[in-house]
Amino acid sequence: MNLEFILASQSPRRRELIQLLGFPFRVMVADVDEDSVTDPNPAVNVVQTARLKSTRIAEQLVGTSLPAQTLILAADTTVAYAGEMLNKPADEAAARIMLQRLGNREHEVHTGFVLLNPVNGREYQGVSTAVVTMRPYSNEEIDAYIATGDPLDKAGAYAIQHPVFQPVAHLAGCYCNVMGLPVCDLIVALEQFLDLNEASQTRWDLTAVQKAHLHYPCPTLSHLQTRRLV
Repeated sequence: MNLEFILASQSPRRRELIQLLGFPFRVMVADVDEDSVTDPNPAVNVVQTARLKSTRIAEQLVGTSLPAQTLILAADTTVAYAGEMLNKPADEAAARIMLQRLGNREHEVHTGFVLLNPVNGREYQGVSTAVVTMRPYSNEEIDAYIATGDPLDKAGAYAIQHPVFQPVAHLAGCYCNVMGLPVCDLIVALEQFLDLNEASQTRWDLTAVQKAHLHYPCPTLSHLQTRRLV
């Protein structure tokens, strides 16, 4: 499969995660006004924002020669808590408020993604949702974490993968989704989008994908692994 991705993101986490698919990719940053997307439903909002990014990249590619199997991949992630979308904090004070609100409580993480073939215009839209329960960390732990600078470019002001802060007590859903790109759901989407036959569907090397989930179980990954054994 001569597939090549254009990743519409400057996120280092998404660059790391897309590599798990094993296909070549290059990065193009979509210069869009994300605040122009105003749908109050977070699961819809992230898909619309991802589509805004993919469309902008497609516009930039007009007139260029591309292989037929080129796919633009755009994604957007938000944390939903108490009817609000908690995106990247504006500053340290906003990060502190977010972390205090989320501590020892449950919230949802939604990542919307869009696959767009700029050659023929075909498009796939999807969203992955995880339910996250945070541990009861202290204000001193919050201050120490904020001092690292890590929360400022993260939805909800935290990274599930942070080795010191380790804010998450329980996760129901895809670990990679909470990091910013639901790789397992993306594999399922690619199979549908590319119309892969049953034989092709067993070609995915899930070793690196499983390792990336650390100790967190993922229902979609379990389904993919079980299907390989059938």
